[in-house]
This record gives sequence, structure tokens and C-alpha cells, in this order.
Amino acid sequence: MAGGTDGGKHGNRDKSSSDEAALSARLGDLDHRLSQIKGSREIQTGQTGAGSGDAAANASGMARGLRLSSELVVGVLVGALMGWGLDKLLSSSPWGMIVFLLLGFAAGVRNVIRAASMPPGNSSR
Repeated sequence: MAGGTDGGKHGNRDKSSSDEAALSARLGDLDHRLSQIKGSREIQTGQTGAGSGDAAANASGMARGLRLSSELVVGVLVGALMGWGLDKLLSSSPWGMIVFLLLGFAAGVRNVIRAASMPPGNSSR
């Protein structure tokens, strides 16, 4: 009985080592294919630096996202301030604030849509 159990352990060890070898070979093949794809993309885009285009694209995307979010926030804040000022002048609280807050939100959304539809290199309004 002892001999049968011992033989089973060696069989599992051989099986796991062959599984690890197969996995290692597959990972090596995947790494090789990914490096070929990356090389062909660098050739197509003309980038020679390692990851320099990715960093620039991330920075540009971050700047664009900050601009879009600030467009929305500023629209809402300007609408709220105008509504608050109108409420103070006319003593019509809270209706001016509500109306102008909604108008500011609509203007902010309109500005975000307009800014998002422009190509990334175009920063002029």
C-alpha cells in the first residue's frame, strides 16, 4: 500500500512539471507575439521612443478631461450665482436660483458637448 501512494505522488509531480513547462512555453510565445505587434505599431506610427507617445496621449487625455469637467462645473456655478443675485435683487427666493441653476447646467452641458466634438489639437473656441 505504501508503494502505491508513493507512486501517485511522483505521477502528480511529473504531471505538474509538464503543465508548468507547457504554461511557460505558452507565455513565451505570447510575449514574442506581443513584442512583434508592438514593433509593428511603432513602425506604423513612426514612434521610436519607448512609451513616449503613450505618456503624451495620457497627458493630453487628462488635460482634455479636466477641461470638459471644468466647463460643466463653471456653467453650473455661474448659473447658481446669477440666480442667487437675482433672488437677492427681486426677493423671489428660491425661484431665480432654481431657474438659473437649471439654465447653467444646460449651458454647461452644451459647452461640454461643443468642446468634446472639437478635435484634440484644436483648443480655440
